[in-house]
Amino acid sequence: MSVLPRPTAVLCALAAAALLPPTAPARAATTLAFGACPDSVPRPPAPDRVECGRLSVPLDRHHPSGPHIEIAVSRVPASGTPAERRGILLVNPGGPGGSGLPYAVTKRAKLPASVRRSYDVIGFDPRGVGGSAPVDCGAMGGLFAAPGADPVPVDPRSERAYLTAQRHMADDCAAGAGTEALPYLSTEQTAYDMDAIRAALGEPRTGFLGVSYGSYLGAAYAARFPHRVGRMVLDSVVGPWDWHDFDMIQSRALLRARNTFFGWTAAHPDRFGLGADTAAVRRSYLRVRQGLAARPLNGFGPAEFDRAVYRALGRTERWTSLADGLRGYLTDATVDGLRPPSAFDGPESRNYEAANRIVKCADGPGPTPREIVTDVRRIRRLDPQPLLTGLEATTCAYWRHRPDHRTPLGGPATPPVLLVASAHDPVTPIRGAHELRKLLPGSRLVTLENDHSHGVFASRGNTCVDGTVAAYLVDGVVPAGDVRCGGAGLPGPQPFSPSGV
Repeated sequence: MSVLPRPTAVLCALAAAALLPPTAPARAATTLAFGACPDSVPRPPAPDRVECGRLSVPLDRHHPSGPHIEIAVSRVPASGTPAERRGILLVNPGGPGGSGLPYAVTKRAKLPASVRRSYDVIGFDPRGVGGSAPVDCGAMGGLFAAPGADPVPVDPRSERAYLTAQRHMADDCAAGAGTEALPYLSTEQTAYDMDAIRAALGEPRTGFLGVSYGSYLGAAYAARFPHRVGRMVLDSVVGPWDWHDFDMIQSRALLRARNTFFGWTAAHPDRFGLGADTAAVRRSYLRVRQGLAARPLNGFGPAEFDRAVYRALGRTERWTSLADGLRGYLTDATVDGLRPPSAFDGPESRNYEAANRIVKCADGPGPTPREIVTDVRRIRRLDPQPLLTGLEATTCAYWRHRPDHRTPLGGPATPPVLLVASAHDPVTPIRGAHELRKLLPGSRLVTLENDHSHGVFASRGNTCVDGTVAAYLVDGVVPAGDVRCGGAGLPGPQPFSPSGV
């Protein structure tokens, strides 16, 4: 039995069922009543337990007597003694669009034992996601078509088609989510929801662990509630830029990561058979993409290929599967090894993609169509075959609601924050951590050197990183200066598996 049924319609015009009527608004709950969790939330091993509840919050924090939505919350209580307890640790897995409800269980299982003993780990689905009035953008301008159109425009005609798809995506989101609701699905409003969770749990401060987009959310919380910040860890940091600018910075980092992947693959020619030098592996890669562009296989074309590469480049442990998938296409004309393990067009993925665009476009002014074309041409001058999968804020050029301000991040009143970054992370390049720390005086940066993956703390198995962060979370130990931890470097290739990914 689930106590967190998903709303049947979406916010404002998003979801009449999830919203409490504006004519008789209910006040946000001052406490959270916990019970059973939905099946989507895994159960931790005994004696730990997970429990779930719902919290009513205003759709617009500046109009608390207006419509309300409900936020889905999960909790895994601290396993230590009362004397060891340090409070609550809210966690966010990234996105925008990532579901945090199960993350309280899955991330907690990877945390150092001292952290598990010290904190109630609190997960929550941000507004518009999962169990919190989920949004739906329908066809999203053809994003879920299989095979999708080639996502890399190469001439004026394809550039116009690219912009038309972004306009249609914006129209689909306005129709699915409701134009009136779009301004309130922002990171800033979610930061207010975080503080409502804190208050409902009766805690004076919020501990927080945010990964990827979660770092941006944490910085937004610090901007609004610096006096409520406990110990905050921002891992794989998103820089304090407009979202389109961040997407372009990421696209350049992905080109560097892909070249590193080509070199790594070339170092193992007998294992992969894609070439003995970087240029040869690149030619093999382009043969695969060009072949799929000319003749998609089983709904798998250039758009699906680029998404698979984008996903694989973010974690070096996926590189073997990507190289095997390239070889599988070239030798056996199959794309089975390139397909991600989960279907892209499932309901959770559709909600993720919708929430991702809606939140980004609610966070600040978007680019103009001319800026988009200029930036795409610029990245193509760096490499004729770039990865544009992460250019998600391009939709904001045609958004129905144009925000009049950017989401504020950080501030001088924020207590010391710990930033964590991988030196060569292509998804959130380390440049973002250096820029964000300027807005967080007294913060420290923990860098995992010689590492090329996204997600560091309680993820890469590095004792230096994990020990430094655990000491900060449990005992409040702020390093005297920045910390550099030695990484393991690129892994060796995994044994060949004919089943692919």
